Amino acid sequence: MASRLNPYISFRDNARQAMEFYQKVFGGNLTLSTFGEFGNPDPGVADNVMHAQLETDRGFTLMASDTPPEMEYRPGTNISISLSGDDADELRGYWQQLAEGGTVAVPLEKQMWGDEFGMCVDRFGIGWMVNIAGSQA
Repeated sequence: MASRLNPYISFRDNARQAMEFYQKVFGGNLTLSTFGEFGNPDPGVADNVMHAQLETDRGFTLMASDTPPEMEYRPGTNISISLSGDDADELRGYWQQLAEGGTVAVPLEKQMWGDEFGMCVDRFGIGWMVNIAGSQA
């Protein structure tokens, strides 16, 4: 898979509805994973979206999630840029440059879903998420 760059939108408890709306607008294939599917049994968040991805026939990709209650949510600043793919060296290089002089919120490291993932805000105030696909074997 080639590296990709796309918007990632954060919501508070309505990511599913928003992404279903965007699917109606743009068409395409929508995949959703909930916090409960990844082991969080808390009834307050188990059905919330941990990750959603809309892939359209026109080549658009839109990603989103619900912001967990323990994380700050500020409408108007609820969008980040996502870099993802399986070229680990390339993506780690981007990560290092983006994080330099910025603030790392989540270190780039292996996550429960098997990928390496990190979040940072670059020195210009732009939020970035980097996901390096793990081995599918």
